[in-house]
Amino acid sequence: MNEELENIRLVPAPIELEFGEADLSPEEFEREYHSLSESDDDPIGQWLKLAKARGETSETDTVLLNLIVELHRKVDNLEALLKNEKPKRVPLPHKASIESIGYEHFKIKTPELKEQTLYYGRIAMPVHPKRDVPVYFKALSNQIAKIEKMHDRDIKEWNSYVAARERVLIREMKEKKK
Repeated sequence: MNEELENIRLVPAPIELEFGEADLSPEEFEREYHSLSESDDDPIGQWLKLAKARGETSETDTVLLNLIVELHRKVDNLEALLKNEKPKRVPLPHKASIESIGYEHFKIKTPELKEQTLYYGRIAMPVHPKRDVPVYFKALSNQIAKIEKMHDRDIKEWNSYVAARERVLIREMKEKKK
C-alpha cells in the first residue's frame, strides 16, 4: 500500500468536498449519484441534447448556443434564489478542502478519512459551468483517496482540470527559474 501511495502524482488544486461513508445511506447516495448524472440534467440541458440528437442545431454556432443555454441556466438559478429554493441534496456529514489532485486520486488537507473505507461525496468543480460532481472514492490513507466511480462526462472534466492545474504548475516553475 505504501508503494502505491509513493507513486501517486498530485498537483495543488483548491477544491471543496462534502462526503460520508458510502454504507450510511447506500440507496440515497446511489439515487443522488444518478440524479446528478448527465442523463438527468436540468430541463434546458435535456432540451439541448434532444435538439442536437434531432440535428436541429447543425447550422447553429455552437459557442453562441452554449452561451445562451448558460444564460438560461443563470436566469433559472436567479429565479430559484429569489424563490428561496435550494437544490435537494442528500445531507453529507463531512466537509473537507482538497489540497491536491491527480487523475485518479486526491488529497484532503486534514486527516479525516478511514483507511480502506468507501465514501460517497460531491466535489464542487471550479469550472464553467460550476456544478457538484458526484463521486465514490476509497481512502488509501487518512488523507489520500482513490476515485472509484465517476460519470464519464465528469471524468473528462476532472482530467481536463488536472491537466490545467499541471500547466499552471509548470508555468510557475519556469517563472521561478528566470
